[in-house]
Parts: sequence; structure tokens; C-alpha cells
Amino acid sequence: MIDVLVVGAGPAGSLAAWRLASHGVRVMLVDREQFPRHKLCGDTLNPGAVALLRSLPLGDSPVEHSLPLAGMLVTGPHARVEARYGGDISGRAIERRIFDKWLLSRAIAAGVQFEDRVTVKLPITDSSGAEPRVRGVKATLHGSRREVEMSARLTLAADGRSSAIARALGLAWHPKAPRRWAFGTYASGVTDTHDLGEMHVRGRKYIGVAPLSSDLCNVCVVTGRPASGRAALDVVKSELQADPELRQRFARARFEAPVTVLGPLAVRARACGLNGVLLAGDAAGFVDPMTGDGLHLAMKGALLAADEILAALQSGDSQSAVRRLESARARAIGQKLRFNRLLRRLVEAPAAVGAASWAARVAPSAVRWAVRYAGDAA
Repeated sequence: MIDVLVVGAGPAGSLAAWRLASHGVRVMLVDREQFPRHKLCGDTLNPGAVALLRSLPLGDSPVEHSLPLAGMLVTGPHARVEARYGGDISGRAIERRIFDKWLLSRAIAAGVQFEDRVTVKLPITDSSGAEPRVRGVKATLHGSRREVEMSARLTLAADGRSSAIARALGLAWHPKAPRRWAFGTYASGVTDTHDLGEMHVRGRKYIGVAPLSSDLCNVCVVTGRPASGRAALDVVKSELQADPELRQRFARARFEAPVTVLGPLAVRARACGLNGVLLAGDAAGFVDPMTGDGLHLAMKGALLAADEILAALQSGDSQSAVRRLESARARAIGQKLRFNRLLRRLVEAPAAVGAASWAARVAPSAVRWAVRYAGDAA
């Protein structure tokens, strides 16, 4: 039997698997997709995420060769603020396809056994003891409809917002509100690009733009669910055309990839695990991508989960691992999660967006502080 089964080979799962294997743990990492794969994301790492990666002995990183981002351009209905991190602090713009492939390669190099195109269906629950315990998962392999059982001493669910494990155990769900969908693609021919990521906040929606090179941008529109039958590219084009800040800049843009749609975005989790299983990344709860620190929070939470798994394997006490992880997450990322939820509530109310925009026009320093705080550069 393997020691730890990690489900999901995104940044959270791969980084946790790397940490565990680096400590001599026998790790199996599985993912439902075939790697390398495209992933809808803003394609940015904030300064906190960059610093975290630099603190780890991961070897030569494509992050260091990616485009630096000196801060954020934030606009509202009545304000436009450039917020720079200052000094030599910067974020990075890098495609998730490249970033995720690199982290996965680091996990494999550390000794992780990896299998892609494995679709996890349900956790395996053992109820023979005093408390039910997860002892692995049931899954189907590529090209087969037959279910197989994958047993492990401990399981780490890092399988994203729609985590099959977290949902089957009643640990996570989509809240009734807010209900927002992301429409992401890439565009060339965008004018007035610069060395800043962009967040254009409007009532109940926002548009993110991140330069990836001198002539390629990541564009992500986050809004309510579109009318049935409406093409995803039409949603993106119409939102850009309607936006006074972006209309002219995208007038001659060429969309270089199909639009990926994801939603509803928000995920709530009542706990970060149960006996025998811990949650990491978006499976442990997802607030909203507007602050740009989602990857940092996911990776930091994954390392915390890996450390608790190491402690549980050493002590043989997996029951208290969830409680310890909850405490560790509260100390390390609890304040940042509350900050993100506050901003999410703000965007839900058009009147609040308007009021905040007027306030930003009068006191832009508050926006600059918020950007530095969200980027872990404050």
C-alpha cells in the first residue's frame, strides 16, 4: 500500500506531493486530465507566490524567465489607479500549462509516481472502527469503464473546485450566492499594454487582463451566467465592447484560443478534511480570483496539508490532523481569506462598487495599499 494518494496534479497537488516525496513518503499522484493541459486561470503569480517558490529547493524555474509584473492597474466606474509593489518586488505572468507542467516534473523527480487520465469517483470509507476513515478512492482509468480501488494510508484531495472527494463527503459545495462564471481566453493586438496586471471592477462583474508577452494577453471576464445558447466568445466580446476602459484597446484584438468557461466559481468548505483525508487548494474552499492571490493561497495551503500528513504518518494519529490543519490554515491564511471575502461582497453590490470607486478617486493610496496587501507585498 502507498503512504499517500494525492488526487489532482495542479499546483497544490504537485507541490504537496513534492514535499511528501522529498521526505521519503511513498506518493501516488493522479489527475483526470492528460498533461500538459490548458487551465483557465489569470496566468499570474503574485509576489507572495514568487517568494514562496524561491524559498523552496525546486531547481531551475520557468517562473524566473517569465514576464515580471510590477503591480496592478485597478479601475472602477469613477477611478483609475496604478498600484506598484515598489522596489524590486514583482509578480510574474506565466501560462498555467507551463507552470503546472514544471511543478509536476519536480514532484516526479522527487520520486512521486504519477498517473494521468484517472477519474476519481468516490472515496473509500471504512466504517469498521470507532470513527469512519477514508482509506483511498474508487476511480476509473482512461479507456476503461471498470472501477478500480486505489488504497492509501492517507489521501490528499487537491482535485479543484468540483472535488469529487470533498463533495462526496459533504465537505464542500457551491453557495447560492454569489454565482459568477469566468470566461477566459488569449488575445493579441491589444494596445496600451504595460508591465502591470489589470483588474477592471464593475457592478457584479470584473475583467482581468494580464500581459504574457509583448503581443499576447490573458483576458478573463467574470460575470453572471450568460443566457442559454449564447456563445462564450460573444460574452467576452460584448463585455469588452461595452467597457469604456477597454473598448478602444481591444478594437483590433485577435482572439487566439477558444474561450474556456468555468463556474459557478465560489466554493465553501465546512472543514478541511475528515479522518484519513485532507483537502488542499480549491477543494478546501475558493473565494474568487479577483485579488490575484489564488495560486499563492492554494500552494501555501497545500504545504500546510503536506506537513500535517507528515506528522500523522510519523505519529500514527490521523484523527487530529484535520484539527491541526484547521489551526495552521487560520494562522497562515485566515486573515487573507477574510480580506478576499470582503472584496467579493463589495463586488456583489453595484452601489458599493460605485461608492468605493469614488473613494478611490479621492484617496488612491487606499487602493495601492490593498493591491500591495493582496499581492503580499505590503
